[in-house]
Amino acid sequence: MRLQNKVAVITGGSRGIGYATAEKFLQEGATVVITASSKATAEKAVNKLLERYPKARVSGISPVLSDYESVRTAFREVADTFGTIDILVNNAGVSESTPLADYTEELFDKVMDLNVKGVFNATRAATEYMEKQGSGVILSTSSMVSRYAQPSGFAYPASKFAVNGMTLSWARELGPKGIRVNAVAPGITETDMMKAVPQEVIEPLVRQIPLGRLGQPGDIANAFAFLASDEAAYITGVVLHVDGLARS
Repeated sequence: MRLQNKVAVITGGSRGIGYATAEKFLQEGATVVITASSKATAEKAVNKLLERYPKARVSGISPVLSDYESVRTAFREVADTFGTIDILVNNAGVSESTPLADYTEELFDKVMDLNVKGVFNATRAATEYMEKQGSGVILSTSSMVSRYAQPSGFAYPASKFAVNGMTLSWARELGPKGIRVNAVAPGITETDMMKAVPQEVIEPLVRQIPLGRLGQPGDIANAFAFLASDEAAYITGVVLHVDGLARS
């Protein structure tokens, strides 16, 4: 078990990639705390995990990620309960595809508050404990659009470019303190969001992928588990693209 005796907080852990990552971390022996947008949503996901892993140490919290004091208070409760925070996975995020002409300041703020400010707040709160113990791992969910952008909904790729920038900057700043910082950039992944996309839209996308399939949440979770483990002890400041594409 690669994450035995580690305490991990996974934001946006109630579904999709976050839930798959929580499940993978439990399989690897970690104590897992997931965050969700509401207490009820967090509890539902926790109960679902406990049905499969009755002996697992897993719990849920619901801080407002765009509010630093809310996050700091919730993380303090985690540390008080489990002793510390060893791993943070910044996974919570929102995507959208509104054209520039229709974009509002409110929509821009919504994307940035969660995808950028939320990552900043959670990382700032978690490193408070990691710095004290001289070790820790910060991971964030980026996206393939941080490399290729997208034709509409500019704030989403802009937010993921920001995640990449924070990842590299924090890797340089926090490395001397024993904290590794990396990101995973998923490609098109078969989550609930993709299930609503018509097959005639998906098929051309799959044809462009050399591996011939969409990504699964478990593919991304496996990458997070590797980067969180001591097997990646000499890896920091990396944005790992897990998208099935071939590139130079």
